Amino acid sequence: MAEAVCQDAGRRIVFLTDFSALKLVFVSEITVSLPDGSARMLPSGSTAADLSRAIGERLAKDAVHAEVNGREVDLSHRLSENDEVRILTKQTDEGLHTIRHSTAHVLAQAVLSLFPGSTFAIGPPIEHGFYYDFSLPEGASFSDSDLERIEARMREIVAADQPFEREETSGDEALKLFASHEYKQEIIRTAAGADDAEISDAEMSGEVSPDGVISTYRNSPEFVDVCLGPHVPSTGKLGCFALQSVAGAYWRGDHTRPMLQRIYGTAWATEKDLKSHLHRLKEAEKRDHRKLARDLDLLSWPDELGPGLAVWHPKGAVVRAVMEEYSRQRHREAGYELVYSPHLAKSDLWETSGHLDFFAESMYPEMQLEGASYYPKPMNCPFHVMVYKSSLRSYRELPLRLFELGTVYRYELSGALHGLLRTRGFTQDDSHIFCTPEQIADELAKLLEFVLSVLRAFGFGDFSACLATKPSGKAVGDDSLWEAATEGLRSAMEASGLEYEVEEGGGAFYGPKIDVHVTDAIGRGWQLSTLQLDFNLPESFDLEFVGSDGSRSRPVMIHRALFGSVERFFGVLLEHYGGALPVWLSPVQARVLPVAKDHSGYARETLAALQESGIRADVSEADDPLGKRIRAAKLEQIPYVLVVGADDVKAESVGVNSRGNKEERDVPLGDFITRLQDDLAALR
Repeated sequence: MAEAVCQDAGRRIVFLTDFSALKLVFVSEITVSLPDGSARMLPSGSTAADLSRAIGERLAKDAVHAEVNGREVDLSHRLSENDEVRILTKQTDEGLHTIRHSTAHVLAQAVLSLFPGSTFAIGPPIEHGFYYDFSLPEGASFSDSDLERIEARMREIVAADQPFEREETSGDEALKLFASHEYKQEIIRTAAGADDAEISDAEMSGEVSPDGVISTYRNSPEFVDVCLGPHVPSTGKLGCFALQSVAGAYWRGDHTRPMLQRIYGTAWATEKDLKSHLHRLKEAEKRDHRKLARDLDLLSWPDELGPGLAVWHPKGAVVRAVMEEYSRQRHREAGYELVYSPHLAKSDLWETSGHLDFFAESMYPEMQLEGASYYPKPMNCPFHVMVYKSSLRSYRELPLRLFELGTVYRYELSGALHGLLRTRGFTQDDSHIFCTPEQIADELAKLLEFVLSVLRAFGFGDFSACLATKPSGKAVGDDSLWEAATEGLRSAMEASGLEYEVEEGGGAFYGPKIDVHVTDAIGRGWQLSTLQLDFNLPESFDLEFVGSDGSRSRPVMIHRALFGSVERFFGVLLEHYGGALPVWLSPVQARVLPVAKDHSGYARETLAALQESGIRADVSEADDPLGKRIRAAKLEQIPYVLVVGADDVKAESVGVNSRGNKEERDVPLGDFITRLQDDLAALR
């Protein structure tokens, strides 16, 4: 037998001959490339799912969707010759995103089946989970027991292993399909001919594509949703989820639009991941800084003040004062000069700075005084510019580092407020550094090292960062300055050993930036410190310095908030430590407990010795049983509880109950004070 083969556009024609007959066999194949650079031949018409099975059973089992030529698609997508294909599994970020998106669809299907007459709006995946917005008939609302019913119905849908089937349709047909769902109709009309901002809003929800193609996904005869996709192949790929809460949400985030009912849920790749996340949530609930602040009598949010405004109680004020004084001390040591600025300024300042153009929605309304308009300050930057501009600067004065603990006011929507983490009045540890372009790289390296050393002093050690580069379109400053600034930021991070990601185009219009993230005790990430380069304000305010040759040049401005804000940093610290602040930050570092009233005199002598040594201490008199007072001190998270009885009066000693350690008896008071002072000196 003889064989001859010819190739023709991916089609292989094989001639098989023998002595009795001539047979023509047509075998059609395509070749696709994989991320590792290898190629794989498949029969024509193969799907991404076929490819995953051809590679291996484990991959096929874990596959969620695929990326073909840079575009994410369903596993049912048919492949073509020379496609570049990446199979995305449930272990990838993209796969987890799709699992959450698909689970949101199942949530909508369950709600619409259990609550006839309901309409649904949008249901995107979010960090750690998903949500879906609904409008219930006759002003009804969901209850906690409803969540249990809905979750049970979702599990029935998952058990049915319903396939997700994609279709594309015209706008008119889509409007007919969703005739009874006004919010879906608005999304469809938006896709058909709205402006870019509205398209972007819809696209963010995963509902429509930027080119206006209307695609739908159906996973049962009764349920279909307008959606861009991709989705898992079938509902059976889901199951590791839990519904969590109900909240109100304005349609499209606009308070003038209808209020909808939002159901939040979480979804994960495995049951183990789900249980781990739910455990973290329980830990986070215990560590909620708002609860801890009330329990430890640190601060409160009186209704009389209005949303987003707190008052600091004496104990909280002690911690804040220690934080602020430590910050001042470190800044003085690092060559910063302290400044102060007022809480409001005329509109002229904010017009020149650009805040009234770019930040007006977050500013409090103007006040008319003596024929001029004034605004409470949303930022400290322009005031520091005024300090720089108060005299003609020489290159010898640069870099000029200014520092202020400056209180600012920003109008945040009520729904966005969250204790100390998102407030309307807060104090920033704000620094602005004025330097020459040549000084940028060196200054940034020193600055990042300074930032990390201060964060470490407060007990953080796990850092990462994000480098945000020049945004496309609107940005000020020459490309050469942007390149130098971006490379300076990159070099500073690499020198520090920080892991970082690059957010292309994520910088501000006035310059690139670094956001520093920390990981807390239960594994949550927090964005705290920010370093930003600014070419805009020096230009807007016509800032200059005199160079060595007598010519005048423009300085560069570096914005830096290390804590971010004192309030937010304090809230993060409370949650990180679960209220058990380090000894150097604790409002009360030691409490003296006389066993009986006969020992009160010595207890007060002990208190005086502690306070004279710079230790923050108090006494709990013997008005209640000793055990009750010890329990109260532990609930207040006081690091050292000193019990004094008859033997201690004679020996001038104390019994030491330290947080997390065994009790010590008969410790000489002088030895305890020396040991605590040494610990305090080393702790920071």
